[in-house]
Amino acid sequence: MALTELAFTAIVTTDVIMMGRLGSTSLAAGTLAAQYFWVFEFLERGILSALAPIIAQHLGTRRFRRVRGTVRQGFWVAVLVAIPCGLMVWNTNAIFVLLGQDPVVAEMSQAYLRFMLIALIPSLWHGVLGDFLAAHERPRAVLVICIIGIAINALANYAFMFGHFGAPAIGLAGAGVASAIVMIFMFLATLGFVLTDRRLKRYHLLGHFWRLDWPQLRNIITVGTPIAMMDTGKLGSILVGYFLMGLVGIDAPAAFGVTVQCVEVLLIAPIGLMQAASVRVGLAAGAENPQATSRAGLVSISLGFGFALLSAVVLVFFGELLVGIYFDTAVAENDAAITMAVSLLVFGALFLIIDSVHTITQGALMGLTDTQVPMLLSLGSYAVSLPAAAYFGVYLGYSGQAIWLSLAFPLGVLALLFIQRFRFKSRDLAWLEGTLE
Repeated sequence: MALTELAFTAIVTTDVIMMGRLGSTSLAAGTLAAQYFWVFEFLERGILSALAPIIAQHLGTRRFRRVRGTVRQGFWVAVLVAIPCGLMVWNTNAIFVLLGQDPVVAEMSQAYLRFMLIALIPSLWHGVLGDFLAAHERPRAVLVICIIGIAINALANYAFMFGHFGAPAIGLAGAGVASAIVMIFMFLATLGFVLTDRRLKRYHLLGHFWRLDWPQLRNIITVGTPIAMMDTGKLGSILVGYFLMGLVGIDAPAAFGVTVQCVEVLLIAPIGLMQAASVRVGLAAGAENPQATSRAGLVSISLGFGFALLSAVVLVFFGELLVGIYFDTAVAENDAAITMAVSLLVFGALFLIIDSVHTITQGALMGLTDTQVPMLLSLGSYAVSLPAAAYFGVYLGYSGQAIWLSLAFPLGVLALLFIQRFRFKSRDLAWLEGTLE
């Protein structure tokens, strides 16, 4: 699962690296637009992430007939949530200008995102199938498809961004075209696999596709919406960081964007552990085994913490090398952004350690389908961190360092609360009975 997330992030990283070759303005527009898009993508995928633990609990209690219905309703939920989110992405230019961003950056961002919208629903359906495979502990197919997607994305970027292979050179918008192509490919390839695999085709996932199961659909939304609020809140806080850096100067968003990208690449393993924790906890909880439930969660958290410590060392001691991957160091206009990005990586390292523990513990709670109270705790954390980031980062002028610290410390308190809640909930699973009926 971690390797799959790494492959998916490699696709995004390829986009960012090639955007950097277009100049710092294109890089600023592209990273801001991508972060904005991922806020809505995480909102949608957060709701759909309820599928993996729900399916895992069905498998743990051997309710195999419920699996197809859950996946089918997941497809419909994806369509329902894509409509309002798509409207927000379509009007990016007006929203960015209203939020005080540079008009040139706002216009470039909108051109990029409108092409990405073409594949929004196929991308979400790909996520539904990924959750189905994860619950069956069969993530390898998605990994292989994502690896192929890296190559397709790189070639499509090269063609449409710079005008090769007979394609028009449309700059930043070309990255949106490439993303649409690769997302559609990954959905179709994953669908082909689950419909032909010997063990999985028995589910007939597309059978009676038009049928709506309102209780099941409502259950997915009930469990998934708090997850979406938590994921979107965290990603939204990073987006607020972008907007705050945009008030500092045009080089600041590019520097912050590269820092965020470095952190997000190293968060891949914790995200994979989060998904594994949600599935393993869900299987153990469905089998009504408290000891296995607790062990699955706490082992995942410990592994994630150890990996994050090693990753933080990379950010602190190899920052200049990492930043050089994204910027063309031969271009003088990039010097200010490069210097700023290197200084920000130290604070990004602290955020990485804290967020790794928080993310995996959230996954363990997801495996118990315990999401509503964690959502309230998360919203309380962001209610503290975002005003603090604005006050210290912009009003007092401490810029990106203060923004990272303002985001990290409340998240650390939240991670400790999540750990305590998981330990308490996993000891006695009696409260879980009947929640998925």
